[in-house]
Amino acid sequence: MYSIDKIRDLLKMPLSELMALALDAKLRGRGDRFSLCTIMNVKSGRCSEDCAFCAQSTRYRTGCPVFSIKSTDEILKAATKARDAGAARFSLVTSGRSLCVSEVDELALRIEQIRTRVGISVCASFGILDSTALGTLKSAGLSRYHHNIETSEAFFPKVISTHSFKDRVSTIQKAKNMGLDVCAGGIIGIGESAEDRVSMALTLSSLEVDSIPLNILIPIKGTPLASQAPMTVEEILRSIAIFRLIFPDKAIRIAGGRESALMDFQGLAFWAGADAMLICGYLTVSGRPVDVDLRLVGEVKRLWRR
Repeated sequence: MYSIDKIRDLLKMPLSELMALALDAKLRGRGDRFSLCTIMNVKSGRCSEDCAFCAQSTRYRTGCPVFSIKSTDEILKAATKARDAGAARFSLVTSGRSLCVSEVDELALRIEQIRTRVGISVCASFGILDSTALGTLKSAGLSRYHHNIETSEAFFPKVISTHSFKDRVSTIQKAKNMGLDVCAGGIIGIGESAEDRVSMALTLSSLEVDSIPLNILIPIKGTPLASQAPMTVEEILRSIAIFRLIFPDKAIRIAGGRESALMDFQGLAFWAGADAMLICGYLTVSGRPVDVDLRLVGEVKRLWRR
């Protein structure tokens, strides 16, 4: 484990050296493993929370789609498509702070159907839940709970005021206590500093999460961060490399914003230590065609093996 002083030294290292160090850590810690997952927006809009980067809050006018929990048939079709595209995991995502009991029960039935009829591992991101709800979902076949901490504890109040950083951490701890894997990361490029990104990584390390997704801000018209200046490609690659060095044996998953933020440099994310990717689009934003991403994955793995 790197000390905070050592991490600060790493941040000053030439980018090429830092990326080489990170890639070496990835290949030593995880070999040429590469994992793919996909998410489905199964309940959209009408969110009471004020996350400054999110299109689904009722506080912002973004033109976000609004709908209640999708039908079993719609979800099964999407899960089948994800499985056939090569995704190992399929995640159901709902808008809102939390779920009521009836929604938990309804989604538990959807999860059970996915497991029995499609056979793909199921993840979920349903907000701030208690142990009872998490237990119901696990019994239905949920294997992993996704709950980002978003940023550092110090920066969190600058982008979210309707719930606390501790609320997020508590949900992660409850999910782990229930025996669920936890996928937790955050979003970079929201105005935070490099120190904030390091702090977020160290918090996630202390929580012993199982997979770390890194989203890169997509400025959405109508949100408070619509005019946020984009991160440079170098900043993004440095961030990925630092996360890899802090998590040598965990999946570092590049997710929302990878296409627009990295553009032609997207492949370099995997030379900075990333080894997992969200495919088939995001909650309210489309992604690249799946075949394009799969070709990239194939090329990356071939080059890793040389």
